[in-house]
Amino acid sequence: MQFNYRHTLNACYTGYITQAIVNNLAPILFIVFQQQFGISFEQVGRLILINFGTQIVADLLAVRYVDKIGYRTAAVLAHFFSVLGLIGLAVLPQIFSPYTGLNIAVMIYALGGGLLEVVVSPIVESLPGEQKQSAMSLLHSFYCWGQVCVVLISTLLLWIFSSSIWMYLPIMWAIVPFINLFVFLKVPLMPPMPKEHLMPLKSLLKSKFFLMALVLMMCAGASELTMSQWSSLFAERGLKVSKVIGDLAGPCMFAVLMGIGRTIYGIWGHKINLKNAMLASGVLCILCYFITVFSALPVLGLIGCAVCGISVSLMWPGTFSLSAEKFSRGGTAMFGMLAVFGDLGASIGPWMAGFISDAAQNSQKILEIGATQQLDPAQLGLKCGLFAASVFPILLVIGVLYFRNAKVKSL
Repeated sequence: MQFNYRHTLNACYTGYITQAIVNNLAPILFIVFQQQFGISFEQVGRLILINFGTQIVADLLAVRYVDKIGYRTAAVLAHFFSVLGLIGLAVLPQIFSPYTGLNIAVMIYALGGGLLEVVVSPIVESLPGEQKQSAMSLLHSFYCWGQVCVVLISTLLLWIFSSSIWMYLPIMWAIVPFINLFVFLKVPLMPPMPKEHLMPLKSLLKSKFFLMALVLMMCAGASELTMSQWSSLFAERGLKVSKVIGDLAGPCMFAVLMGIGRTIYGIWGHKINLKNAMLASGVLCILCYFITVFSALPVLGLIGCAVCGISVSLMWPGTFSLSAEKFSRGGTAMFGMLAVFGDLGASIGPWMAGFISDAAQNSQKILEIGATQQLDPAQLGLKCGLFAASVFPILLVIGVLYFRNAKVKSL
């Protein structure tokens, strides 16, 4: 079979589906982990922190070494670690103490997720064709559709066969990166930009516009992943709906609407002002967080969770596109640093929500306030955690306003 750049693009799409598997399978199992292994909200949040913290390490290593080993080797390694970690998620809790096993598995597949994040975007950016902003958004939409598949299929299998089969799910999902590993061994890749033509990392970090892009990435990661990672648990424990309804109306609809937003921009993005669209997205995201937290009706809380998906849809790929447009010679270093700060937000945001949640449940004064609103400790804690995380979309709106009003030539 003769492979062409269309196959390369499809492999990149599947790479983002792999990243969706890595980031979103464990949250579907959080309730199972709590029930079977007795882990706390803070420990759940720590799993998310470890996942994205490890991805940060992988991002930093990629910035230093990817140009030396090449995109192909890095992409193959990313899929290898993803396969190994997913299988480990099923096996290692049976070998070590459960929480230790979960931590080890998460760290292994997070290495794969971090490498994918740094490698896939510049591969797509380098492929022949115009309308790079639209292509980047369409690429990121496959993360969303991967998330939809993970949530929908995993939830239905747990509902049909019960939670006792949970350990088979990671092994089943490991098939996707296993196949794509071999595809990346064959597809053609564009030669990288010569090193002497690239913008040095030191020069990037001296630019106040790039520093603001890093802040935007951190806020984008925190805004998206806090709601995404906690929505399943929040729906079941905070809104008191069943797990099936909570998963389908929470993280599944979140991912569907996020995917729709990115797909729409991927198709018609050349007709839309990206900065204005990101500003509107940030304002909508703030409203969604507030509706989710303060609504007394579970259905409105679920709507807030779901609509938050479309509100965050442009934040991550939009910041990538703005940066690629302004710093056309940024190369792997630019994408790597953006990924570092995106993962930093993706780790800090959900962990902070879990930390605040546990702290609120241990505060007598806050519990008394919750009692006046007829909220049990779990409901109150989760609402406090998500409310604290609303600071991230607020900061993002401020950052986009700065970016929109600033003028900088392409570098």
